[in-house]
Amino acid sequence: MATIMDGKALSQKLKEQMKERIAQMRVEGIIPKLVVVLVGNDSASEVYVRNKHKSCGEVGIESEIIHLPEETTQEELLDTVYQLNEDPTVDGILVQLPLPKQINEKIVLRAILPEKDVDGFHPVSVGLLSIGDEGFAPATPSGIMAIFKEYGIEVAGKNCVVIGRSNIVGKPMAALLLQHDATVTICHSKTQNLAEITRRADIVIVATGRRNTLTADMVKDGVVVVDVGMNRNELGKLCGDVDFAQVKEKASFITPVPGGVGPMTITELLENTILAAQRHHR
Repeated sequence: MATIMDGKALSQKLKEQMKERIAQMRVEGIIPKLVVVLVGNDSASEVYVRNKHKSCGEVGIESEIIHLPEETTQEELLDTVYQLNEDPTVDGILVQLPLPKQINEKIVLRAILPEKDVDGFHPVSVGLLSIGDEGFAPATPSGIMAIFKEYGIEVAGKNCVVIGRSNIVGKPMAALLLQHDATVTICHSKTQNLAEITRRADIVIVATGRRNTLTADMVKDGVVVVDVGMNRNELGKLCGDVDFAQVKEKASFITPVPGGVGPMTITELLENTILAAQRHHR
């Protein structure tokens, strides 16, 4: 029976430590500030942005939400980003995705200064991560690494399988695991014989957005399983990409949904904002 890796509890623990660090930074005259730009009226995005704002307040990070209307043009959004790039009081800039269809996401994300790119989505951030240099890693993969650290899970030399190749989770997750000396396989929708690959894995990280992507017959005993998915079952209940009830009987460690990776994502965004402020004032 697996140990359940509690991301919610770890998030609270790390936030308490952040409070102390930020209090010390403020004594030195450094006040970390994050600005989140929200375009349009996507209800899920509004919830995420409110949660980020609330979490910033809890630890002492200044935060501001710039809410632009649905019909905002790409030029107007870029103007906002350029102003924030120039503002010396702003350490981190985050443009909440998805954006309305008239706006090109790539162009906007590339307009953010890499040193303020706390989401870690700028091509420069991606490049720095891939060569193991100082930049910002996306928050979800960073949160997963923090969970491994908390539970004493060593990835060096382990056979790690990442299912999903998104720019937000799959690819940066693989890069972070490689930095920590894991042997990494990335699988995706076109992978053949997925179960053969996952059965050899010591650690499986699933980020596909599809329920039951990973089932008990696809893993070996003692596997470590991280579920990044966020779906709803027939009853409307939140669930992940892993058949949790069955897989936890074989795994040694597993993250639940909700309460696993989710809370750690916002926590690592706060961590990136603190890092941005420290580097900015260095």
